[in-house]
Amino acid sequence: MRLHLCAVGRLRPGPELSLVQDYLTRFDRTGRALGLGPAQVHEVDDRKGGGMAAEAALLRRAVPEGAALWVLDERGRQMTSPEFAQALARQRDDGRGDLALVIGGADGIDPGLRGEADQALSFGAMVWPHMLVRVMLAEQLYRAATILAGGPYHRA
Repeated sequence: MRLHLCAVGRLRPGPELSLVQDYLTRFDRTGRALGLGPAQVHEVDDRKGGGMAAEAALLRRAVPEGAALWVLDERGRQMTSPEFAQALARQRDDGRGDLALVIGGADGIDPGLRGEADQALSFGAMVWPHMLVRVMLAEQLYRAATILAGGPYHRA
């Protein structure tokens, strides 16, 4: 199952980009044997300042046709890392070819796009900068792959 991280904004060279690349490389290596990956990042940028609705239109175009759609949103469901791993495995086992994980911009996800999602996930009650959410998501993907592989990275 291919994973697509669809996000508003562009990461510039720096620590966040380095971490995302590192964790996604690890995920691809670990996930390949599990039928997970590769993971791709699709960045969209609303240069015209159209707000959440314009960002949602760009994000919809970045999501592959037929992909399951999960949005990261503060109102979403909080999961443990093992629950997240199992949710990924269920998508894979159900025959999904693609899973899009969508991260909105500074104002969040457009309500219409959020309503179209198969699942809304939250990294907690606190609001996180959307650039850091990419790092956290990439790390959780790697952690999920190691959980499913029975590796020692996740110590619960």
